[in-house]
Amino acid sequence: MSNQIIHPDGWAPAKGYANGVLSADGVLYVGGQIGWTAEQVFEAHDFIGQMEQTLRNILAVVEAAGGSAADITRLTWFVKSKKTYLAHQAEVGQAYRKILGRNFPAMSMLVVADLIEDEALLEIEATAHISKG
Repeated sequence: MSNQIIHPDGWAPAKGYANGVLSADGVLYVGGQIGWTAEQVFEAHDFIGQMEQTLRNILAVVEAAGGSAADITRLTWFVKSKKTYLAHQAEVGQAYRKILGRNFPAMSMLVVADLIEDEALLEIEATAHISKG
């Protein structure tokens, strides 16, 4: 089996990238997700709202590959403002648990100067291991 492109049903087409790639050994690589909807529209303009949507997007890709939140093994966060993140840490934890439960994978966070989509306040990429049996 070669790599399989994962694209949740109903999502607008990805242009120049894949939302997810599932390898033959069950490793799912979720491309950087941002806080827009399946239609690529930003409904939230605040950090927590975009974070929740970003995590829902990651979960949608994982579920489209046959997995669940418990299968996520790594998250890499890219945030535009360290100050905003730190000011909302309690809300971050609460929002995170609401979407992904109490699964806490290996994580890294990087503060970046900007993201490609001007409205995006953060981007998160993920890795998951989808069991085949």
